[in-house]
Amino acid sequence: MKPINFKNQNVVFAKNQPEYQPLPALMIDNKHGEVISCWDLSFSERLRVLFTGKIWLSLLSFNQPLMPSFLSTKKSDVIHEA
Repeated sequence: MKPINFKNQNVVFAKNQPEYQPLPALMIDNKHGEVISCWDLSFSERLRVLFTGKIWLSLLSFNQPLMPSFLSTKKSDVIHEA
């Protein structure tokens, strides 16, 4: 699974940090401070999700309070375009 570029992105996190994978994202300046990214699954990952129905998520909190997270397979769940 890898993060991919997408039409609405306006930032790339960790662009020049070799210890991390660059993360293209859409930062929305609102009261929630939303950051949205899009991920591409390989063929084998797609099959695994199809048969298990599971996706695992690992977040680095650096021992700070965990931020709320939300996963979806639908762009319209996270980006509300006019």
